[in-house]
Amino acid sequence: MSSVAVLTPESFAEHRSGLGDQETRGGVPEDEAYIPTYLEAFPPLPEKGTPGDKSGEPIGAWSKIRPIKSSVITQVFHVPLEERRYKDNSQFGEGEEAKVCLDIMQKTGAHIELSLAKDQGLSIMVTGKLDSVMKARKEIVARLQTQASATVTIPKEHHRFVIGKNGEKLQELELKTATKINIPRPDDPSNQIKITGTKEGIEKSRHEILLISAEQDKRAVERINLEKVFHPFIAGAYNKVVQEIMQETGARINIPPPSINKDEIFITGEKEPVAQAGTRIRKIYEEKKRKTTTISVEVKKSQHKYIIGPKGNTLQEILDMTGVSVEMPSLESSSETIILRGEPDKLGPALTQVYAKAKSVMVAEVTAPAWLHRFIIGKKGQNIGRITQQLPKVHIEFTDGDEKITLEGPTEEVEIAQTQIQDIINDLLTRMDYTEITVEQKYHRHLIGKNGANINRIKEQYKVSVRIPPDNEKSNLIRIEGEPQGVQLAKKELLEMAVRMENERTKDLIIEQRLHRSIIGQKGEKIKEVRDKFPEVIINFPDPVQKSDIVQLRGPKNEVEKCGKFLQKVIADLIENSYSVSIPIFKQFHKNIIGKGGANIKKIREETNTKIDLPTENSNSEVILITGKKVNCEAARDRILAIQRELANIKEVDVLIPAKLHNSLIGAKGRLVRSLMEECGGVHIHFPSEGSGSDKVTIRGPVEEVEKARKQLLQLAEEKQINNCTVELHAKPEYHKFLIGRGGGNIRRVRDRTGARIIFPAADDRDQELITIVGKEEAIKQAHKELEILIKNLDNVIEDLMIVDPKYHRHFVARRGQVLREIAEEYGGVTVSFPRTGVQSDRVVLKGAKDCVEAAKRRIQEIIGDLEAQVTLECVIPQRFHRAVMGLKGSKVQQITRDYDVQIKFPERDENQGLDLHPQENGDLNSDLRETEHVPRKCDVIVISGRKEKCEGAHEALLALVPVTVDVEVPFDLHRYIIGQKGSGIRKMMEEYEVNIAVPPPEHQSDVIKITGLAVNLERARAGILERVRELQAEQEDRALRGFKLVMSVDPKYHPKIIGRKGAVISQIRKDHDVNIQFPDKGDENQDMISITGYERNTESAKDAIMKIVADLEEMVSEDINLDHRVHARIIGGRGKAIRKIMEEFKVDIRFPPPGSDDPNRVTVTGLPEHVDNAIDHLLNLEEEYMMAIVESETMAAYMKPPSRVEEEPRGSTRGFVVRDAPWNVPGNKAPDVSSAEDFPMFGTVVTPRQASAWGPKKF
Repeated sequence: MSSVAVLTPESFAEHRSGLGDQETRGGVPEDEAYIPTYLEAFPPLPEKGTPGDKSGEPIGAWSKIRPIKSSVITQVFHVPLEERRYKDNSQFGEGEEAKVCLDIMQKTGAHIELSLAKDQGLSIMVTGKLDSVMKARKEIVARLQTQASATVTIPKEHHRFVIGKNGEKLQELELKTATKINIPRPDDPSNQIKITGTKEGIEKSRHEILLISAEQDKRAVERINLEKVFHPFIAGAYNKVVQEIMQETGARINIPPPSINKDEIFITGEKEPVAQAGTRIRKIYEEKKRKTTTISVEVKKSQHKYIIGPKGNTLQEILDMTGVSVEMPSLESSSETIILRGEPDKLGPALTQVYAKAKSVMVAEVTAPAWLHRFIIGKKGQNIGRITQQLPKVHIEFTDGDEKITLEGPTEEVEIAQTQIQDIINDLLTRMDYTEITVEQKYHRHLIGKNGANINRIKEQYKVSVRIPPDNEKSNLIRIEGEPQGVQLAKKELLEMAVRMENERTKDLIIEQRLHRSIIGQKGEKIKEVRDKFPEVIINFPDPVQKSDIVQLRGPKNEVEKCGKFLQKVIADLIENSYSVSIPIFKQFHKNIIGKGGANIKKIREETNTKIDLPTENSNSEVILITGKKVNCEAARDRILAIQRELANIKEVDVLIPAKLHNSLIGAKGRLVRSLMEECGGVHIHFPSEGSGSDKVTIRGPVEEVEKARKQLLQLAEEKQINNCTVELHAKPEYHKFLIGRGGGNIRRVRDRTGARIIFPAADDRDQELITIVGKEEAIKQAHKELEILIKNLDNVIEDLMIVDPKYHRHFVARRGQVLREIAEEYGGVTVSFPRTGVQSDRVVLKGAKDCVEAAKRRIQEIIGDLEAQVTLECVIPQRFHRAVMGLKGSKVQQITRDYDVQIKFPERDENQGLDLHPQENGDLNSDLRETEHVPRKCDVIVISGRKEKCEGAHEALLALVPVTVDVEVPFDLHRYIIGQKGSGIRKMMEEYEVNIAVPPPEHQSDVIKITGLAVNLERARAGILERVRELQAEQEDRALRGFKLVMSVDPKYHPKIIGRKGAVISQIRKDHDVNIQFPDKGDENQDMISITGYERNTESAKDAIMKIVADLEEMVSEDINLDHRVHARIIGGRGKAIRKIMEEFKVDIRFPPPGSDDPNRVTVTGLPEHVDNAIDHLLNLEEEYMMAIVESETMAAYMKPPSRVEEEPRGSTRGFVVRDAPWNVPGNKAPDVSSAEDFPMFGTVVTPRQASAWGPKKF
């Protein structure tokens, strides 16, 4: 709360009298009244910041958050060695980097993969939803990467030129320099721009920003072109000279950094300081050019970095001490020549310093086994840290996989460090050991455990390091390192775990996917109870996307069995309680079923122990769903139907229709039965659930409509029955394949003869013996008869013998008798018995149905014929194409073996010769094959076995699978459109044409796109790309046509009318003519120019439309009339409604004078002459009407004034209360107008404010 003190003349006099005999200030005589100053009379309150004032907080558009669409994306980026925060490479994947990545993955939900480049840089691939990837990348940069940052200060008004139109300039600059540039927001008073990135990128970015600022600086800019080699003298050592010039002259000087090969030096500032600075710089340049000379020396490339020093400090030190500039070749260059530039008498000392710096550092190597490096470094780098702390100038580098340790630094210190590291190595070799064990790769993840629980426990318990190879290495070798005793114990435990896993059992449970969520429970609570009950059993549910019913149990045999039985019991309970039934109830009766306050439905739910769901009020559905046990659901259904019957004349009829006809009567997606219900007045027709076997169909509704629906339903069923007869017969499941025949030949013949359709049971059908015949009555009778004969013959079991040469026996019994199993499955379960191994016999016994035995004998003879005619053919295909020929999981080669009935064997991979990975060029498929014809490599030879003609066919099929490459000419400027946003375009083409498309990198500037794939797909892909090119070129031409620009001149006074209210007029022109119209910005020189962009014909038509508006406006006239300002508010009306109505009615524009106008009564009316005259007449009539009311109200107000105010005569002038130095006495300010009814309102009267404020009405 605040308090107000009122100072009256009396209280002020009393205050003065309390001053006693003190002298009056300012030399005023005592007999005169003292006039206080404004600050003395009204002292200000103490200053305090406004509560909640947060100027730094973003407002307006900055506070809007835009939604981001989630999509699964992948980003790959590289962290160089020098920017890595953790550089311990001894056990990549197990150090701090891996822990940080695991933590980030858990926090963000993104998937992160790390890989180590040859230069020890870190490649990181992040996959996931967009927001997850962004969060993960932010965390990675913050926790794994060290980055430099710098700020550059330029005037605030230059920031928009750095950003560019729509941010394009900023994006280009960030892309060009590989940095992140943060520019303060418009409401932020700061003029500092922050740059984050690599040091070289920061320098380039800073230079470019200063360049932009210098170009925009209107005061003075001077560019001086001076040879780059003299820039160090102008800058001076540590930039002392250039800073001195800037301080003395006040100009800003920008010298390009050494990494940018530019000669221009920019000077900005006031004209005179710029000229002074330019003169000083030219003077230095002329002096150095005249006095300096150069010498060249050869220094080993490896020693250049010692001459440069950290951040170039050594070069600056030489320049400072000797005045000589040392010019170094770029790091990318192979040159070893160093140039020294300076005065002749100073070149000698500078050369001495260069050689001294080059030889000040030595490099030494220490040899140690690679597995020992981690122990040499120590936990968290303790061992090596002690050495580097003691000898900070020594740099020690460990190379992953190399046995050498490199030391670099001053000679004496390197020798000391070398001795200390050698002592550590000798000590570790005496007390450390390692071993390797072989465990199948499929068990590795179980050895690791969930989140590494198992392997971390072993590491901590035995104080060892265990390296398990990643899956992509496909290695079975596990390495254990540490103290000898711990290594042996860890080895023993890991081997025991592997043996235990080999003895584990895996069981698959078939559980409907809809029940998975119920078994798992909310937040996994229910499945956690099951896992706690069976801790040794691992329960794996399939991914919901796969829509699989298989739940896998793995663990000890007994525990898996117990867990399986327990889950089956849980499933049975769920199924029993998840029975559901749907009842259609007329919508108008739903409220009666619910009851008052839900009493009826609540009672039914409690008494029947069911869940009852009713549709929402605004839903069109009439179906009520009841869920629970079957008996309870039926009881609840009966009670609900009883309520409906009581309320209306509802009849329910049951019609018996064979279940086999139900689907055909319902129709596709229920269309047929729905149309029948609508035709019969909205009756409900309920079919029993599929698989129930019930023939009862229920019809419910009004009596007359039910009877009508019953007749139509029976009529439809009769029609379906005639054309859709069905008969069933049973046959043993093992006969089914024989009845179908090889390739469906037998069953096809029966179908062709009879015209009936024969349906065999599916794998998941309950009755596996049931065969269904569908068709017309005569057709199914004939098919039934033929199938019965075949089945009867199959039931006639016989035993027969055949002679098979023993040399072929192995083929039939190999691979656990796979060939015999196939024969048994194909020929009605016939049993084929070959002699036991070691028995010299050629008699083979066949037992089964007569027809099956005969067919099996013929098949065996065919196989023997194939074996006798078998040949071996070699197909030479370079090893690098074998994977492509095999296909995914060998699918392509398996298809060839089935199609040609051959065996194909691929050679072992030759790792030493797998380095040549260049594809064929321009479809030259046989180029590599011809090269290998003379001396084929063993690893390139694929062996095909089978009949000669089939082997030749398979040979051709294999060659057709070898990928080839063709070149397609595509203009370079179209490549980015071919690739598409984030590669979507090129991915779509690769998937559509089943090829790989390689677009050259931008720096190559090549027009050639390479397509690699099967020859049959290449032509389609080439045509697709060329078609896309034609589309893009057509789009470019269209864009060029749409880019036509027309500029027209229109008097600026007409612009608001052309734009219209809230842009309505100009928006309509843009829409009608499909053009873009731009008006000049405030401050532009040409305020009359309007630009129109679009197709040429459209711009012309838009111009005509604008000129028509202008012509209409030019015909308009403006007339001023005098309307008493007291009636203005009434004419305008509340929120301007009245005046808008007048303007629309008379088609004119009416402008009232602004507050404080010299002539407050003048009103301007603009429009066509006749419209203006009519509007003026109307306004004058309104004025006359409103003035009568105003005069009357003023007269009444005069009589209502208090008598004291009316009768009181003026007492003469009085000064009132006077202060000196008041704010209104300051030149340019004025005292408040006490006679103003707005500033000093009277109680009881309403004052209309002169102008509505954006902040709302004033609060007095």
